Amino acid sequence: MFKLVTIITLFFASMTAFSEEVENPDPLEGLNRGVWDFNETVINSVARPVVDIYETVTPVPIRNGIVNFFGNLNEIPNAANSLLQGKVKQAANDTGRFLINTTLGLGGLFDVASRVGLHVGEGEDFGQTLAVWGVGQGPYLMLPFLGPTTFRDAPANFIDSFLDPFSYSDKLAIRIGVKTVSVIAENGSYLDQLDVIAGDKYLFIRDVYLQNREYVISDGAIEDDFGDLDDY
Repeated sequence: MFKLVTIITLFFASMTAFSEEVENPDPLEGLNRGVWDFNETVINSVARPVVDIYETVTPVPIRNGIVNFFGNLNEIPNAANSLLQGKVKQAANDTGRFLINTTLGLGGLFDVASRVGLHVGEGEDFGQTLAVWGVGQGPYLMLPFLGPTTFRDAPANFIDSFLDPFSYSDKLAIRIGVKTVSVIAENGSYLDQLDVIAGDKYLFIRDVYLQNREYVISDGAIEDDFGDLDDY
């Protein structure tokens, strides 16, 4: 427990360096592009064949159930981070979804909660919580295997991992197996989207990631560049 508290303390201390947003969100572009090239090689040589096999041998209803299962597990960090951000109503919604889908939805395989009015939210993570608390995003990062993130979001994902029930399994095979199935099940559509990107894929993915993070952090309240229309 002491080690965990120490890690969290050092984490928050290091993040104070990014309290102000940097002008250039991608000062490590040269390094990031090298990592992206590596990731693209892994995607084309490993990920695509694995996902193709998975989608071929797994019927659609089962695939949907698997996606629902992992989506239900995500309601745990959703609820915790909603509460940390002061979104009490959203935290109650996420908690209700988890309880209903875990019980009536057979462990989350079926989304029963939506049928009773508890609809899935945009999702909340600790990176968004840090942003609400005033921590700047820091430089953009492309991580091996994990993909796009920022200095703020990367360690925040580690904090969220403590809310994953399977992370507490004492069997390494279970932890690896569950994570592998999660990645395969949830990233099939991502691979399809890569196929329709024209031009510089690195820039496209970077800009979409940063814009999406801004959108979810502000709950969709993105300011435009046209000023106040009442002034005209």
